[in-house]
Amino acid sequence: MNKNDQHLLSPYTFTNGVELKNRIVMAPMTNFSSNPDGTVTEAEVNYYAHRSKGVSMVITACTYVTPNGKGFHGEFGGDSDEMIPSLKQLAKGIKDQGAKAVLQMFHGGRMCPPELVPNGEIVSASDIPAEKGGASTEEPAVKPRALTESEVEEIIHAFGATTRRAIEAGFDGVEIHGANGYLIQQFFSPHSNRREDRFGGSLEKRMTFPLAVVDKVKNVVKEHAQSPFIVGYRFSPEEPETPGITMADTLALVDALADKDLDYLHVSLTEFFSTARRGVDDVNKIRIEYLLETINNRVPLIGVGSIYSADDARKAFETGVPLLALGRELIIDPDWVQKVAEGREDEIVTQIDKSKQEQLVIPDPLWNAIIHTPGWFPGV
Repeated sequence: MNKNDQHLLSPYTFTNGVELKNRIVMAPMTNFSSNPDGTVTEAEVNYYAHRSKGVSMVITACTYVTPNGKGFHGEFGGDSDEMIPSLKQLAKGIKDQGAKAVLQMFHGGRMCPPELVPNGEIVSASDIPAEKGGASTEEPAVKPRALTESEVEEIIHAFGATTRRAIEAGFDGVEIHGANGYLIQQFFSPHSNRREDRFGGSLEKRMTFPLAVVDKVKNVVKEHAQSPFIVGYRFSPEEPETPGITMADTLALVDALADKDLDYLHVSLTEFFSTARRGVDDVNKIRIEYLLETINNRVPLIGVGSIYSADDARKAFETGVPLLALGRELIIDPDWVQKVAEGREDEIVTQIDKSKQEQLVIPDPLWNAIIHTPGWFPGV
């Protein structure tokens, strides 16, 4: 092992006492590989297990908390107790390889394809369509129906119910998916939230739904978990739309989240070293630095974004982030952590080998997405 890699391979302990064996986490990535009924497939479990040997924690692809929140074809469900056996398979597949298993929970909101939700009815904070199509389609964006206050409360409770199922299924934690333009972000965004009730209006009111979900999840953990259970929150720093979330808005949300006694925050970035677009004085300063300053050591931040080589990871850790998530790189090279630990970082593969689907243990639906989507990976 390179002595410069000792930090990234060192253990990390959350304030709740859960210890991670190293600082490298598998980022949540949609794999399109579940059964139509929302249960996980054997191929999907094998895909996760193959990537759970080196990393300290695996954050799964998102699971929907209500039937009208399903955002992708081939997405697994967490919306009913009938899904607990399926969730158990996934948690066991990850944990048996030595990694902590964290279930990411979400509701797709206005990004859901109509054919995946009951009666084709898309819902959101307000009746404002997205500026692009749904999460898994190139079709024009659908105009959603604004949720009633009682429906909003039902979805908040649904996040809590899915948390209970995660506990019963043996997961080590949950991640609340407040990023990437889905329902929680839709409530926070001035583009998608034009409400005039307690869930919309001012910046503070637009935080009401995200913070209510956090409170509900934490209360369920307190009631049902028999041992320390991880609760994290993922967010996107900015939106391109006008009006849209600015870096200043996100720093206000992060400031509030940092006081919620969460186990971690997880920023969603395509590029780790990306700079702020708007809402801050210095647009040459990277977003990670702004976030770390705002958090001020109150909660650990997981960084992410185009980290492929060990050198990329070392440079990212120099910013002060305590944990780093690898996404596509762990699809390209599932043995990334092991190669660093064994001093074989020069053997790390950073471009997908299109002849090695079987060796990489990648399910057909994900493989087809990789092969047929320009720009999905370097070299594809």
